[in-house]
Amino acid sequence: MNYASLIEHYGYFALFLGTLLEGETVLVLAGLAAFQGYLALHWVILIALLGGFLGDQIYFWLGRRHGSWVLSQFPRLLPVFKRADLLIERYHELLIVGIRFLYGFRTVGPMALGMSSVLAWRFMLFNLLGAVIWAAGIGSAGYLFGDALTLIFNDLKKVEEALLAFMLFVGGAVWAWRRYRFRRKFK
Repeated sequence: MNYASLIEHYGYFALFLGTLLEGETVLVLAGLAAFQGYLALHWVILIALLGGFLGDQIYFWLGRRHGSWVLSQFPRLLPVFKRADLLIERYHELLIVGIRFLYGFRTVGPMALGMSSVLAWRFMLFNLLGAVIWAAGIGSAGYLFGDALTLIFNDLKKVEEALLAFMLFVGGAVWAWRRYRFRRKFK
């Protein structure tokens, strides 16, 4: 099975799973795949919207139900959550919409919001707004990235596998570095 058929068969499913967790790299790659004609951009945006929205809803409810347990397991996180709570009380609408644009806060942010006094229906409303902006913006950026790459490479199909491997490597390296820094900070 080649690259194109893998994307055509599993691309939307991988996009949904990726956006359920973090998603920026997967969404950019899906936008690039849409530019190349493997996926449809409107489906990429819709699936990313659903995955991003549901993922943040899950993390919000995990924070609401199990936040105190998380803090008891990682007591060094308590000052971070206390500082975050002050910001949440004042700017929760802006934080709910914008948290998905802050790399590394996509999981912790909704959990912190779930542990706060933010009402669930307000979180859901602003989370939906943020998911729409994020999915349309990042998905379209991936599409435009593909268009820009055609200025560098005349035939993008000749380098697509190397480009995918490079982007996955960079995305994985950034994720591993941030995870390493986070673990080191809270040990």
